[in-house]
Amino acid sequence: MKSRWVTGILCAAVIAAAGMAFQPAAQTVYAENDVSGNSTEPEYIDDDDRFDADADMKNYMESLIKEYKPDSYIEDRLGDLLYSAIYYIANSETMTPSEMWAYVGTTKGKMDSLVSSGEEKSSTSEFIMLGNNWATPTVSYGQEVDIVLPIINLGTEELTDLIVEPVVDTDVTKWPFAPDSTGYAKNFQEIPGCATKLYDEAMFNRRELTFHFTAREDVLTGYYPLKFNVWYSKEGKRCEEPVELTVYVKTQGKPGSGTIGMTDKEQVSQPRIIVTGFETTPEEVYAGDTFTVTIHVKNTSKDTTVRNVLFNMEAVESGTEANTSYAVFLPTSGSSSVYVDSMAPDSTYDINLEMSAKADLSQKPYVLTVNMKYDTDLKADLEDTANVSIPVKQEAKFDTSTPEIMPASIMVGEQSNIMFSIYNTGKTDLYNVQVKYEGASIEGGDVYLGTIKPGATGNVDSMVNGIAATTDDGTIKAVITYEDEAGNQSKVEKEMNVFVSEYVAPEMDMGMMEPMPEEETGMSLPVILGIIAAVVAVVAAAVVIILKIRKKKKAAAILAEDLMDLDKDEK
Repeated sequence: MKSRWVTGILCAAVIAAAGMAFQPAAQTVYAENDVSGNSTEPEYIDDDDRFDADADMKNYMESLIKEYKPDSYIEDRLGDLLYSAIYYIANSETMTPSEMWAYVGTTKGKMDSLVSSGEEKSSTSEFIMLGNNWATPTVSYGQEVDIVLPIINLGTEELTDLIVEPVVDTDVTKWPFAPDSTGYAKNFQEIPGCATKLYDEAMFNRRELTFHFTAREDVLTGYYPLKFNVWYSKEGKRCEEPVELTVYVKTQGKPGSGTIGMTDKEQVSQPRIIVTGFETTPEEVYAGDTFTVTIHVKNTSKDTTVRNVLFNMEAVESGTEANTSYAVFLPTSGSSSVYVDSMAPDSTYDINLEMSAKADLSQKPYVLTVNMKYDTDLKADLEDTANVSIPVKQEAKFDTSTPEIMPASIMVGEQSNIMFSIYNTGKTDLYNVQVKYEGASIEGGDVYLGTIKPGATGNVDSMVNGIAATTDDGTIKAVITYEDEAGNQSKVEKEMNVFVSEYVAPEMDMGMMEPMPEEETGMSLPVILGIIAAVVAVVAAAVVIILKIRKKKKAAAILAEDLMDLDKDEK
């Protein structure tokens, strides 16, 4: 039992310290002057005062234990008194030092009465209690939490037909959880007695019950005591009164929701200013352009006016070097702050700010942070923050080299090789880049280049076929299409000249042919046609060979230029 008491005191000290650290900053109390001009501002306790009070009560209890040497039951009751006092002081925001020390004196008096009374141990808390493996859970507003009760029986008799039920209240200051229509009562059949009266045996025989709760949306911040009634039967006889077990849960309320122990006046909810939407003019923002952003804000409080409202807009992006940052949007007026004298309850306001986007921004959304600072009649320097995301676009830019057409004049049925480069001179990717040719005298030559990154080059190498004789100046179009990040397609046309003429069979030089002897039989027509076809094939093969040679020379020239550029970069 001694180890259980020590564990309980340590838990109380830890929870008290956590409670003190968890308290919000004390409300600003404005001083008033009496008729003589002296300040009448009250002085409230701080964390140092709470620590002194906790230490004083703990030392006093330990001195009583050394003097009276009470049994384990009285020690447990003393621990409960200390725990309750520490909790009360930790959650008191408007207690003055004199009120705190008066309360400490009252607690000491209760300890004196307890150790000197020698009261009979008739309470069932003598044998039904919580195990020392209990841990205080933490839950935020709207979240779910499991409360696990480790119930032990330190008595020698077995307890049966146990029912455990939380003491629920609709008052948010007393019960932190949303009500459950199905009820919370749980039961279990039995819990063995502790024949050896040793705590380890009781812990081994413990029964653990799990209660599932959901924190209220308007829950307060602090430590809530949770009381559970335990009904049982002992030796076939039902208990007349239940055993009351108390545990604690640490809660985190919404900003401005208040803290347990605050007065009704202090418990007034903190108003919140939120961003309900925004738009830009023009609708699409391009890097380097000036635009106006309109941000819609609202005071969500139904009963509180906010005053001295200061909105400050920031759009900061991390730099390429360590620990550097830069503003992506700059106000054209030189100031990114807007002041509003007041906003009535449930009212709205539009912030209009003209800004310019940096010219070198990449195409992506950028976050504009809206920092809000304001006062109410009860509190000063309240703060809220919201973010809006403004997409910035970059205009797609590219250039092309002068096309090389080999040969520029072909006959119907022949091919011409067209080569040129596409340079991405912008700051955004060109997606699904492809080239197609349009012209009445040619067909084919389609080329797909895919994605061209900023600063990169896509090389076009096409072979177009002559299909009809040119009836004009030989102009054809290379249609270049690409897409942006949103899949929007753009098209650019580039004109060039390829002249296609009708096919003319090559003529044979009849003067080079020796006359055939009259007496010999002349060649037949099929033989002559075969010779002509052979000559045409030789000429066509020669043209193809010439084209391939010129193409290889072109590729070699490009490779040489790339190697020279690489050599310059390395130097």
